[in-house]
Amino acid sequence: MDDMAQQTPKAVRLVKKYPNRRLYDTQSSAYITLADVKQLVLDNEEFQVVDAKSGEDLTRSILLQIILEEESGGVPMFSATALSQIIRFYGHAMQGVMGSFLEKNIQVLMDIQDRMAEQSQGLYKQQFGPEVWAQFMNVQTPALQNMMNNYIEQSRNLFVQMQDQMQDQTRNMFSAFPFGEPGAGGQGKPKKK
Repeated sequence: MDDMAQQTPKAVRLVKKYPNRRLYDTQSSAYITLADVKQLVLDNEEFQVVDAKSGEDLTRSILLQIILEEESGGVPMFSATALSQIIRFYGHAMQGVMGSFLEKNIQVLMDIQDRMAEQSQGLYKQQFGPEVWAQFMNVQTPALQNMMNNYIEQSRNLFVQMQDQMQDQTRNMFSAFPFGEPGAGGQGKPKKK
């Protein structure tokens, strides 16, 4: 019977947002704040925020509000340059690629963090608390930044190679067609064979 209970997917927690901007948690039957929603995220609780009247999914909007609050106070995660670069991707052909790239790289960072936690637990037979991790990261920040810079440089080089290969493949694929020479604006003479 325990196996059945473990296999049952957990229901997504529903939070309703009312016109007065208040958030109502249907599971706890209580009004909650953005700080409470942030805690749901930190607790890995699956939830969805919907407009109480229209039923529109507002989850992303609420998560962006939390990020805005976090970025406005304390130590921001994104520089103005990084935010400007992200904004430039909106409406660009690479917008979908950028979102996927960021999501996958964040997952890689989370996997690294989980692996480090597992290794420390195996090595020291205990789980480190947030204070110990903060001290560890203060000491290891230069090494981690160097490792991440190397990773990003390798990713960039791999992307450039992939782009060159795709360009070569496209050129080869279309070489059989009688198009004009590149740069002639489609008005050039057909290629001679």
